[in-house]
Amino acid sequence: MCDILIASTAARFADTHARVGVVPGWGLSQRLPRLIGINRAKELSLTGNFLDADTAYAWGLVNRVVAPDALMSTARALASDITSTDRVTRTTIKRIMDEGWAVGLADGLAIEGHASRAHARTELTPEKVAARRRDIQSRGREQG
Repeated sequence: MCDILIASTAARFADTHARVGVVPGWGLSQRLPRLIGINRAKELSLTGNFLDADTAYAWGLVNRVVAPDALMSTARALASDITSTDRVTRTTIKRIMDEGWAVGLADGLAIEGHASRAHARTELTPEKVAARRRDIQSRGREQG
């Protein structure tokens, strides 16, 4: 599953399994309803109809819609923003979101709590916090 989806205004999306007579086997029937809701997922999957990029955005299927000529620069800028964050923290947040996605809320909260406590023990030393603050300030992102 993709973490972040950026679509161009020219993009179109469809689930054509029903049109070609194939039952999904890679998780689409389970993931799509969780992303866009069961009724929208059924409409998309049972009809095989295409969605334009704006509808995909409105339904929560994509994060952003940009002009075709801005697609790569937008993706690169977003990647730069992501990689400018602390690697250990970023990796942990992604992991607990992915793990929590597959379980109920209570289990997801337990996953987060465990990860947060472990992170605090190893990553929130005064020296590391001060170094991160200096790094943020050096990039012009003042923290009051």
